[in-house]
Amino acid sequence: MLNRYIGDRAFYRRVMGVAVPIVIQNAISSFVSLLDNIMVGQVGQLQMSGVSIVNQLMFIFMLCIFGANAGAGIFTAQFHGNNDDTGIRHTFRFKVMVCALLVAVWTAILLLADGPLIGLYLQGEGDPRDAAAILGYGKDYLKIMLWGLLPFALSNAYAGTLRETGQTVVPMVAGIVAVFVNLIFNYVFIFGHFGAPAMGASGAALATVISRFVELVIVAGWTHFHPKKCPFIKGAYRFMYVPGTLLGNIVRKGMPLLVNECLFATGVTVVNQCYSTCGLAVVPAMNISNTIWNLASVSYLAMGNSVGIIMGQMLGAGTAEAEVRDYNRKLCVLSTVAGAVFGGLCAAFGGPFPQLYNASQEVRTLATQLIVISSLMIPFNAYVHAAYFTLRSGGKTGITFLFDCGFMWGLLVPLAFILSRFTDIPIIPLYIICQCAEIVKSIVGYFMVKSGMWIQNLAK
Repeated sequence: MLNRYIGDRAFYRRVMGVAVPIVIQNAISSFVSLLDNIMVGQVGQLQMSGVSIVNQLMFIFMLCIFGANAGAGIFTAQFHGNNDDTGIRHTFRFKVMVCALLVAVWTAILLLADGPLIGLYLQGEGDPRDAAAILGYGKDYLKIMLWGLLPFALSNAYAGTLRETGQTVVPMVAGIVAVFVNLIFNYVFIFGHFGAPAMGASGAALATVISRFVELVIVAGWTHFHPKKCPFIKGAYRFMYVPGTLLGNIVRKGMPLLVNECLFATGVTVVNQCYSTCGLAVVPAMNISNTIWNLASVSYLAMGNSVGIIMGQMLGAGTAEAEVRDYNRKLCVLSTVAGAVFGGLCAAFGGPFPQLYNASQEVRTLATQLIVISSLMIPFNAYVHAAYFTLRSGGKTGITFLFDCGFMWGLLVPLAFILSRFTDIPIIPLYIICQCAEIVKSIVGYFMVKSGMWIQNLAK
């Protein structure tokens, strides 16, 4: 039984080779984001709320980028397993083109509808003057953040391709440098040190934009200066051509992922908006809770990415089905165990962490309760994430769409909307009910993975 769920040294060596650089990058990024969040929280609760709302909107954009690149990334990983550099080059071109298109669309949306979108989160009970101040801080923060959309999208295209082709260290280094640049400039611009003006929340946005450009310079520069290690980059921009057959396959397999990520992120945003109707104190409390949750979830998020990469490479190389299933089962177990460990650590810090913020006692108490509840769900989140990337690795993006987005819009969004709009249920029981819906999703994911429907070779 142990051999069925626990791998040997070769298994963990391979997994750690992929996962550890991603864990390190995500951990440092989340930790610096945590410090960034605390800095803004020190300025004031209203500014923190404005930043938190805008970041909800940015979350949708970021997941759209992830989804667009992930569709081509399925083919990239399998082409790498098949040693097909030309195929990788075509998928990289596709990523660059779709990223540029998405940046143009989202820039227009956020410029034209910034006020109404931010205002959706200011519907709860509270002082109207506070709501007006939050709206102003949010709009100022958003105007600066828009400059970082393009470098973020292109960095994701480069970094994703490098990871899918086995070069995991460079994106890690670029991410680490970027987050420390972000941290340093946060200190300078938020509080006005070294002669710089004290910009508050707008300073946090400026620091983020600078760090995005730094990350792009590092990851793109290294790729172009190492064509032997990255043969796909040779002639990548000579002409933006993708063969029609491959383009059709990427769109057919990748479009459900793009739509899924966009709708999933929108669903998360809608659910959070439903939470916000329980009062203005919910917005900063959710921001505090999500900050420490992001740090606690780095292990299973990295494991999920590792599942997708390793499974894609094994499928593309034509590995026997029995070995693929065995690897996947052990990866899912490892991801769930990691989620349980980090969930316990998250719960342990649920009490002292909110005290670091310049917020009311009501917000701090509510944040502690939200942290403990979400921590208990992290093992289920971990398994769901591993199952999602398993299904995606074989190109079953239609099934992935139903699994991820169908759950979000078929169960979670209606549940949150009905309870928040048609009952007087307080935020804590509302949050518990919505979080427990993840248990249903993990059970469905288990049976979908076990069926083996995802095992197919796309590189042929």
